[in-house]
Amino acid sequence: MSRILIKNANIVNEGQQHHSDLLINNGIIEKIDGEIDTTADREINAEGLHLLPGLIDDQVHFREPGLTHKADIWHESRAAVAGGCTSFMEMPNTVPNTLTQELLEEKYQTAATQSLANYSFYMGAANDNIEEVLRTNPKNVCGVKVFMGSSTGNMLVDNQQTLEGIFSQVPMLIATHCEDETTIRNNLKKFEDQYETLTIDMHPLIRSSEACYISSSEAVRLAKKYGTRLHILHISTAKELELFSNNIALKDKKITAEACIHHLWFSDEDYAEKGNFIKWNPAVKTAADRDAIFQAVLDGRIDVIATDHAPHTFEEKSRPYAEAPSGGPLVQHALQALLDFHHDGKLTVEDLVQKTAHNTAICFQVEKRGFIREGYWADLALVDLNKAYTVEKSNILSKCGWSPFEGHTFKSSIEYTIVSGNIVYEDNRIVEGLSGRRLLFNRN
Repeated sequence: MSRILIKNANIVNEGQQHHSDLLINNGIIEKIDGEIDTTADREINAEGLHLLPGLIDDQVHFREPGLTHKADIWHESRAAVAGGCTSFMEMPNTVPNTLTQELLEEKYQTAATQSLANYSFYMGAANDNIEEVLRTNPKNVCGVKVFMGSSTGNMLVDNQQTLEGIFSQVPMLIATHCEDETTIRNNLKKFEDQYETLTIDMHPLIRSSEACYISSSEAVRLAKKYGTRLHILHISTAKELELFSNNIALKDKKITAEACIHHLWFSDEDYAEKGNFIKWNPAVKTAADRDAIFQAVLDGRIDVIATDHAPHTFEEKSRPYAEAPSGGPLVQHALQALLDFHHDGKLTVEDLVQKTAHNTAICFQVEKRGFIREGYWADLALVDLNKAYTVEKSNILSKCGWSPFEGHTFKSSIEYTIVSGNIVYEDNRIVEGLSGRRLLFNRN
């Protein structure tokens, strides 16, 4: 650990912007002041740059163990910090599925030697592992993941008795993937009966808005019945937004929701150009859905913005629609995409910080991260709002080597990323050294 002094930064934090210096000592933000005159091991002149809390991405799939031909913790954590993301929460649909405490701990051990970003891993729920789920420590595990719709992997929880048991007994945050499996299967059969070949434009009709709403509303019903702390991931439809409230303080909300970059950026109009490379579950749907989700982010019905970063190989995504897996890499370019929204007048930088750092920390009760405060860990991103950056194969750090943003020129650039007090990214390059730490949570 070293002392780092950041001078003349425009700090964006807790709804305000102000010019200040910031001193990091032994990984912690020691002082924030208009003028700090002290010696440091490293001084950064941040004149003209904005200093943001690093993104906390509450939904990524880094594919390790078992699917490391697509991605792994080493590569994806480096893609994350290159994008100003300093902490991630990773999903259990790896191989084997993370359904025991032993398998969960193995992932933490891997991250301890491989991850450049801070990390946490979800415990996975299945139809038959409630005892293992209940052994999860809420103080050092981000949450329990329940697939109420099948996606990549085989972790569908479709037994009603099991769902009742999970929602009634799990004391910590439950994160859900909500798509109704029966509706999807019925839709798929209709399309298969009608068409000889299925195509990508059918994806949002097969994995329909109805399928999302049926499942999300059931999750909300169970959460209200049992008083469960529920967090519904990747909202993709306008209809689902009626399930969420914006008249309760976030710290008091029992039911929260997340939007993902792809559902805020793309619509079904983009399938013609992007094809399977924007095939996700839940599907990217209409422009009206996209715009409604964006409005819900702004008005507080949706609390968090994340990525659902889920790489597959270029070859896998190039297969015919029915054979191509769902998911894509997003963690490296999420902050730049959101800053483009800022340039377009759709999102303030203050709201961006609220939805990607502050609110994630509040929702998950993350200990001493997500804010630029004295005494908190120094997880920071310094960005140049007016320095263009073009996504090219040569600068994509995810192991899969492609991006749905390839060829796009963002209006802003990430200049520095600091994780737990260590500079891990500067001058468009990774600074090696294992800085990532296990996230801890302020929970009883």
